[in-house]
Amino acid sequence: MPYLPDTALPGLAVIGGGPAGLMAAQVARSLGVQVDVFEAKGSVGRKFLIAGKGGLNLTHGEPRPAFDRRFGARSDAVGQWLDRFDADALREWARGFGVDTYIGSSGRVFPMDRKAAPLLRGWVRRLREDGVRFHVQHRCLGWSEDGALRFETPHGETRIRARASVLALGGGSWPELGSDGAWTDWLGERGIDIAPLQPSNCGFDIGWSAHFVARHAGAPLKAVIAHWRDERGQAQALQGECVVSADGIEGSLIYALSATLREAIATLGHADLQLDLAPGRELDRLQRDFAQPRRGRSVGEHLRRQTGLDAVKTALVFEVLGKDGLNDPAVVARTIKRLPLRLLRARPIAEAISSAGGVRLEAMTADLELRSSPRGVFCAGEMLDWEAPTGGYLLTACFASGLIAGQAAARHLLGGSGG
Repeated sequence: MPYLPDTALPGLAVIGGGPAGLMAAQVARSLGVQVDVFEAKGSVGRKFLIAGKGGLNLTHGEPRPAFDRRFGARSDAVGQWLDRFDADALREWARGFGVDTYIGSSGRVFPMDRKAAPLLRGWVRRLREDGVRFHVQHRCLGWSEDGALRFETPHGETRIRARASVLALGGGSWPELGSDGAWTDWLGERGIDIAPLQPSNCGFDIGWSAHFVARHAGAPLKAVIAHWRDERGQAQALQGECVVSADGIEGSLIYALSATLREAIATLGHADLQLDLAPGRELDRLQRDFAQPRRGRSVGEHLRRQTGLDAVKTALVFEVLGKDGLNDPAVVARTIKRLPLRLLRARPIAEAISSAGGVRLEAMTADLELRSSPRGVFCAGEMLDWEAPTGGYLLTACFASGLIAGQAAARHLLGGSGG
């Protein structure tokens, strides 16, 4: 972990030790370029490790072009990245480190042992053996007036002159792991076109009653169907699971819709979502069953027994209708099948799994070189303006963009075209 005083590098400086940065370092080194990786934290790949704590979801088995469509408005651009390094290539890459993968029942791809640490250790070891140099606790502060990269280190500020650099600084989520979005200030000062960072794959505030929160915060909502209208006003539906939080709602089903919900809030000031709490029961049956005599049971007990709802789903019906609203079986049945939720705002970006926004792709060449910067500055990973749902899509695009930026940076240093 060497410290470099003010110096000039003969090769490539990679700023950021996440998957995009490490992939850029790997491919550039394979092309014969000297590579130095600078990481703000005390070790590389911290977010990668945390993301894999419950099982490393490396990529997804969904075939293309459906895979590409997960990137929404950026599907065409990201699709071009995936033409060069897709999910199959990522699985083969992992196999090169002795890590075999499998496709789970949801289509997500995991290492056989589901762990991130063995893959990261093997990767970093290989990079070191290949001659990549790592400099941790080097937080990039941007450029000096004479074009040197500035770093804050335990030894004070140092400046590095690099003939080419790959910026892989992450987005704005999980700032404690290094992705704090601070780079938007110093890149913006240089006139780089940056879309504001926003939370993605995030939860949303609803404003539950204190009574509901005290009893049900953290409870899972399993086997529900979300209903909403897209930007064209067309009805959409998606089945999955989510979680009631103290502030609102979160979890995989909500994360999958976060971009749509966030944009609705930006346009209307709120987003409306409806949940089918009983996908296996028809409306008419729910109405008939709930209309049966209570025989001395409380309204809540009767609702649970006759509809098959669990405690948190029953409480949601109470939360929406109130006790007095449970007198009409037709209203109760309709609420169970289309429980209305009004989402007020996205949770803060620091809580989000990922972020949207970043360096606009229009500000870059196809090889991810900045157009308005001095030649030889490339960007990769989550700091670019794209987003995707969880499920392995995020990581795959980070790897692919790192490969493209690393190859282009190496060509720039070796005298070829960078874009």
